[in-house]
Amino acid sequence: MKRTLTFLAVLAALSTACSLPAYGADAAIAARVQALVQQMTLEEKVGQLNQVVASGLTGPESAESKNVDKRAAIKAGQVGSVLTVKSVRETRELQQLAMQSRLKIPLLFALDVIHGFKNVFPVPLGEAASWDMQAIEHSARIAATEAAASGVHWTFAPMVDIARDPRWGRVMEGAGEDAFLGSAIARARVKGFQGKGLGQLDSVMATAKHFAGYGAALAGRDYQAVDMSLQQLHEVYLPPFKAAVEAGVASFMNSFNTLNGIPATGNAMLQKDILRQQWGFDGIIISDWQSVAEMVRHGFAADLGDAAARAINAGNNIDMEGYAYSGNLARLVREGKVSQGTLDAAVGYVLTKKFELGLFDDPYRYSDAAREQAVLNDPSHRAATRDVARKSMVLLKNDNDALPLTKQVRSIALIGPLADARRDLEGAWTVYSDPEHVVSLADGLRGHVAKGSRVTVTQGCDIACTDTRGFAAAVKAVRAADVVVLALGEGFDYTGEARSYTSIDLPGRQAQLFEQVRAAAHAAGKPVVLVMLAGRPLIFADAAAKADAVLYAWLPGTEGGNAMADVLFGDYNPSGKLPITIPRSLGQVPIFYSYLNTGRPVPEVEALYGSAYRDSPNTPLYAFGHGLSYTSFKYDNLQLSSTRLSGNDKLTVSFDLHNSGKRAGEEVVQLYLRDPVASIARPVKELKGFRKLSLEPGRSERVSFEIDRDLLSFHHADLKWGAEAGRFELMIGSASDDIRLEANFELAD
Repeated sequence: MKRTLTFLAVLAALSTACSLPAYGADAAIAARVQALVQQMTLEEKVGQLNQVVASGLTGPESAESKNVDKRAAIKAGQVGSVLTVKSVRETRELQQLAMQSRLKIPLLFALDVIHGFKNVFPVPLGEAASWDMQAIEHSARIAATEAAASGVHWTFAPMVDIARDPRWGRVMEGAGEDAFLGSAIARARVKGFQGKGLGQLDSVMATAKHFAGYGAALAGRDYQAVDMSLQQLHEVYLPPFKAAVEAGVASFMNSFNTLNGIPATGNAMLQKDILRQQWGFDGIIISDWQSVAEMVRHGFAADLGDAAARAINAGNNIDMEGYAYSGNLARLVREGKVSQGTLDAAVGYVLTKKFELGLFDDPYRYSDAAREQAVLNDPSHRAATRDVARKSMVLLKNDNDALPLTKQVRSIALIGPLADARRDLEGAWTVYSDPEHVVSLADGLRGHVAKGSRVTVTQGCDIACTDTRGFAAAVKAVRAADVVVLALGEGFDYTGEARSYTSIDLPGRQAQLFEQVRAAAHAAGKPVVLVMLAGRPLIFADAAAKADAVLYAWLPGTEGGNAMADVLFGDYNPSGKLPITIPRSLGQVPIFYSYLNTGRPVPEVEALYGSAYRDSPNTPLYAFGHGLSYTSFKYDNLQLSSTRLSGNDKLTVSFDLHNSGKRAGEEVVQLYLRDPVASIARPVKELKGFRKLSLEPGRSERVSFEIDRDLLSFHHADLKWGAEAGRFELMIGSASDDIRLEANFELAD
């Protein structure tokens, strides 16, 4: 069907009494939505904007929820979508209730499918470290395929919030600190979830969340206020959301926070001005869990009725488990506090997606038990989790080629609270956690060593590590081994929603365990390999300085143990790069690479009166973009097609990348730009391009990037978008602090 005729044009042609906005649907769907809206009662329309949880509450239960017979409400057409349903049996049962309603409008089934469904991939921040858009898209594609086969229509992912404070627990759900990388990952994840388009049986509706600014919560505390300039909002925090719109994302979710004093759920600037009008978004906007009702606690709304009016008038469509709409919206329309057109528009967005999914033609088309079993047991999905996990791991340090390990090593002492962990490797936000099927690091190492080699596992302590009685056994294990591998870090429930901390050091006395084990190994001349498992950047500068090698493995998912072993033994050459800065100390937070210079930058002025700490370097422990390989890469022969860029011309920058080592490997080449003089201060460098390339030893490839005026543009103080004439600095390297090639060029008026 042709999509050139907008919904608005169809409505005009029909000359109906009810005027609705353009939804971006094809003409046939637009006409069906129009006809259905005309048949609906006021209460049925409100019902389509009411989302309830079926079971397994993911947040605090409201008083209103306790008094609602949800099954009866579904049968009466007073529920439009249901959250936390995750099987064919459950979805079919609830859909049958909806088919008993007067108009038989099918339900949408939504679920937080964040980094896998049955098969668990690395936490999203870990996936971002792969800088591999194909792998990230494939991960979302598999998650969508499994979710759709289980009756799920809608995932509340991807989270595209930029986050620069690792104290914030939800940093694990996003793509890190950079808007350019985050935008690329947003596009990949939306494309992965939605596949070839809504209505395909292996596709789910994606949701860009949390709109907007949530990752900048004050003090890194979840649900906290956000206060920032509009220029920073547009420059740093909005680009990944716009990228999601450009990728065709089906829905947006509001954030819990206030933005400059206004709750996001009631923020017309975000939802109507930016999202609908400027960006042309034509999908669903949904609140976060009870965020409509929470506007009362924010002091922005007087009561639930006031909150409902403020939310829908500001552009929010669906109330998630808040009961503000279901208890008040019909009355508000009758009283004229919400217009009939506003209500109908919100309902139309919801119905359009239900038509696009094909639910009106067959409400049970996603509830096929045979397909569910076949898809969930597809062995290729589990294999993909291993591949994505190893691509996500970042080799931070490798002194004296401590890695890779040889498979002929006689004895490995695997020490630490995460040495034999299973559930913890899955991280937060799992749908079907099944620790028995998770491969631990101990399993992975045992499966890689030669016959006759020994892997001795000694925990030393649990993850909280308050009891040191196991330290002696850990030290003893060192003496009997040739190599020591220490698995330290966080458990699965240390990061995620409501998991903010004032301290992000190694938990408990894990650092003390490291010190004792390392001292014993050092005395015996044995190398120590530190494997860090976490959903966020942790503070571990002392351990990093003393370990011979450091592998940041994140929380790597179902096949995490095998993936870690693949990297440790060199079956896979690590290629990950940090998507977020790792600080030396908590006192540096927030720390990120694209900072603004000061009038007293160090070391250009005397340190005493420069912008510096008295007790620490300004530099991070490991910078954005950092990641080592078992081979080496040489950057050479930089050329610019021109040193002057005019009008709509494009400038091509090219260079040679050479694998100068002895192993095949992948390198993420990174292009950074700086505008040194502008109408407002610009960052010292900004990522503006990257490519992940695979090279055999001794081979070279010519790499090119294109630069145009748009790539040099930014939001000015008045929020206008554009580039300013002048000199630009170009930097190409292996990390934000490892620049190999530099040049200058000029942008003409």
